[in-house]
Amino acid sequence: MFWRFSTEPGLIGLDWGGFKDHQTTVRRYAEDGFLGSDKGRLIVQDGHEATGFVSWGEGSFDGKTKYWEVGIALLPEYRGRGIGWRAQRMLVDYLFEHTPVHRIQAATHPENQAEQRSLEKAGFQLEGVIRGAEFRAGEYRDGWPYSRLRTDPVR
Repeated sequence: MFWRFSTEPGLIGLDWGGFKDHQTTVRRYAEDGFLGSDKGRLIVQDGHEATGFVSWGEGSFDGKTKYWEVGIALLPEYRGRGIGWRAQRMLVDYLFEHTPVHRIQAATHPENQAEQRSLEKAGFQLEGVIRGAEFRAGEYRDGWPYSRLRTDPVR
């Protein structure tokens, strides 16, 4: 599943970053099974079917206070079924339960309304717009940052 998302253009829409060494995925899995202390990935399943994966990575604004940046990639045939927001909510709950971070954040593109709804259902709040945040598909694109704090009420 991880290899497929890293080698098939367009499978993850605007998040496709171009061709890279596809053996990186194989090496990373051999190294730690995608469960490192500062980043990780888990397969998302619906019943017994693998539908995609969630990921998290460590970040810090001040060099001391850590947060997690989370993401999700679902295969196209599983999108729009409510799998994504549930997987993201489960991941966030897990990270809050097992790590001391206070903040978990995620970002999406302005045109990705499905992901915006998914993040909101998972308890995230939109924080604003980061203009020209990344270069994707031949142009600079805005990002919409979302966050959920440990102290936010669970809806």
